[in-house]
Amino acid sequence: MSVEKINTLVVGAGQAGVAMSEHLTLMGVPHIVLERNRIAERWRSERWDSLVANGPAWHDRFPSMKFENISPEAFPPKERMADYFEAYVQMLKAPVRTGVEVLKVERHVGRPGFKVTTSEGVIEASNVVAATGPFQRPAVPPIVPVHASVQQLHSSAYKNPDQLAEGAVLVVGAGASGSQIAEELRRAGKQVYLSVGEHYRPPRAYRGRDYCWWLGALGLWDEVRITPKKKHVAFAVSGYDGGKTVDFRRLAHQGITLVGLTKAYEDGVMTFEPGLAENIAEGDRAYFDVLRDADAYIEQNGLPFPPEPEAWELLPDPECLIDPVLSLDLEKAGVTTILWATGFKFDFSWLQVNAFDDRGEPFHKRGICAESGIYFLGLPNLVNRASSFIYGVWHDAKYIADHIVLQNDYMAYAPS
Repeated sequence: MSVEKINTLVVGAGQAGVAMSEHLTLMGVPHIVLERNRIAERWRSERWDSLVANGPAWHDRFPSMKFENISPEAFPPKERMADYFEAYVQMLKAPVRTGVEVLKVERHVGRPGFKVTTSEGVIEASNVVAATGPFQRPAVPPIVPVHASVQQLHSSAYKNPDQLAEGAVLVVGAGASGSQIAEELRRAGKQVYLSVGEHYRPPRAYRGRDYCWWLGALGLWDEVRITPKKKHVAFAVSGYDGGKTVDFRRLAHQGITLVGLTKAYEDGVMTFEPGLAENIAEGDRAYFDVLRDADAYIEQNGLPFPPEPEAWELLPDPECLIDPVLSLDLEKAGVTTILWATGFKFDFSWLQVNAFDDRGEPFHKRGICAESGIYFLGLPNLVNRASSFIYGVWHDAKYIADHIVLQNDYMAYAPS
């Protein structure tokens, strides 16, 4: 039986895989993209119904195609985002094969390249790009036993408030996902507790410009002008409800009870770490830092952006911030659901090559591995803070495509 051979095999047809295919096509590199489900599947089936993009339509796209029939300042809903990437694949005539799962990647012995075992047979590839992104396996901390008498689900399985049991909800995690879901549940009439830990809370917009614009203008996408920040801190920004700043005081005044970082569970009682007020204050400091830097940039460049004094105002501290709840008897509080908005973990078990460090994390420089021919794309901070965003992954893909072309030239070189 003949074995299919290809220069570059891209695993995953989300934003990273589609960006990779565009650059490989432009550079004339033979390649295929394998996707075990549909194009941009996670946008369709692993996100809640009301999810919108975190950035406006003018920004959260690839350079070669704009969104049609939507305001550039609007935040496209999730189905529109999935349709965008599907249309992009059609525009490129990209060699995407859906419904094909990559089961194993192994390096050949005694010759270049890799044996790629898929659900539809074996493919031999000179290069493999892991473009499966950062949202691979739901991360749920082992705090509450699975047999506890409370419904538990991860944010990737949440769809809408009607899905949940009657009763109050504890949302654990106050990044973009947790804060949006908590507000949606409260608007649906649910009693909501929101567990808030360390977080980075920028303004959604300021003085007529979206935060995505300020990230570019202030050099924050490229991390040129910012001090190093803690890793694994929740990023509290969203396009929910037309796009507005995540404000935990506002959420509390709407009836959401803020609690600290979830600590432990025993006999039906959840306990929380002290330090809620300190974490809220740290988020405020990050917020005001952006405002100060933006004001300085406007003044330095003489820009006619209208003042926004109300952006500097904070709502009064709610009672739950003044006298924080440190423990919660779930049954007495009527909590019937715990919703874990606690992010994701990597799952590269299929990639059986020497491309990982001692902790099992991808080991690379700008997506290029010491294991020649293996590449990563779409991971957080692959190059900078933009790398796992639509804007950033397109540029990272171009760099990797350049490297693949260079390596192909080395392999094809023959002295005259």
